[in-house]
Amino acid sequence: MSRRVVVTGLGALTPVGNNISDFWRNLLDGVSGAGPITRFDSTQFKTQFACEVKDFAPTDFLDRKEARKLDMYAIYAMVAVSEAMADSKLDLEQIDLDRAGVIWGSGIGGLDTFLKECGDFATGSGVPRFNPFFIPKMIADIAAGHISIKYGFRGPNFATVSACASSTHALIDAFNYIKWGKADIFISGGSEASINEAGVGGFNAMHALSTRNDSPQTASRPFDKDREGFVLGEGAGALILEEYEHAVARGANIYAEIVGGAMTADAHHITAPHPDGIGATNVMRLAIEDANMAPEDVDYVNVHGTSTPLGDIAEIKAIQNVFGDHAKNLNISSTKSMTGHLLGAAGAVETIAAILSVKNNVVPPTINHFTDDPEIDSSLNYTFNKAQKREVRTAISNTFGFGGHNACVMVKKV
Repeated sequence: MSRRVVVTGLGALTPVGNNISDFWRNLLDGVSGAGPITRFDSTQFKTQFACEVKDFAPTDFLDRKEARKLDMYAIYAMVAVSEAMADSKLDLEQIDLDRAGVIWGSGIGGLDTFLKECGDFATGSGVPRFNPFFIPKMIADIAAGHISIKYGFRGPNFATVSACASSTHALIDAFNYIKWGKADIFISGGSEASINEAGVGGFNAMHALSTRNDSPQTASRPFDKDREGFVLGEGAGALILEEYEHAVARGANIYAEIVGGAMTADAHHITAPHPDGIGATNVMRLAIEDANMAPEDVDYVNVHGTSTPLGDIAEIKAIQNVFGDHAKNLNISSTKSMTGHLLGAAGAVETIAAILSVKNNVVPPTINHFTDDPEIDSSLNYTFNKAQKREVRTAISNTFGFGGHNACVMVKKV
């Protein structure tokens, strides 16, 4: 017998806010997190801007000695989880820690650490002098490990890696473990910290990033005719998932219920989406089926919407395939227009936006729309440039990753 799963804690560290309150307020205000890169000298790079986390010092949250042992992607994870755990008001003395787990997503993991250690070796004498924390800082599962160590969660613990769908896969796995009685509580979400020479240079080489250096804040423009690539972002999103009766029994504040999740593959190309949106169509249909709901029950789609020429078109085709005439009743929005693309953390951060939409009955906008694209149906409501109030009973969040990974999670009011 399946069990209900609810969200009882949220944490966010993003380019538009370093906590949930600031993140949500700036999304509704349509604030862009983009600006010139400060992490390294980018003057020789095609792209010289990104959506960085701002006004953040690890030692404001972690002991200096502890922080030196962590890559920034893991530090972001620890900070976001700390906010989510405080928000959940879980009493670690009162819960069964053997039935509490951690599933965390990151698309790349410790790229900063890898770049530094290999750079030092390449410019050194040839004598290998690697830091003993090199490997444990870098590996993509270590954030999940650190989280479990801090809170004593001894249940299932692992990382999901599916590029930009990583943290949505993490949430769906956590949802299913609780749903089928394998655990009662999960810390889940994702983090990424790849704004460095390798991250920007690598995505530049693929022609994936916007090069609108003269106007960073208008560079991420999903569904606009003049979109020309995504804006690299960083940060973390953390959610506390809990079995419904467990949450009610302790009087937890419940944000929303997770009612469905699905995963598919395009089986088409390593980076390009299927042009007809087949994988995206299937994943949304399966998520709605998993929730035992109908397409007409959905009010809001937080789209993957990266502002790339191919991806935006394919996703809208998929939405039309799934929702038919109801597509015109939906609010559709891409919060990446403000946060940039947080890669493996995107799914968690955008699911938080969907949850807050359901809770507060308001949909954050897709900013930076200037010109309609004749290849994208202009009769749909993309929530362009200004947040819109409406009843949001149910929302879905899409994420799609290089390799053809598709993941969709569905949340509704309790």
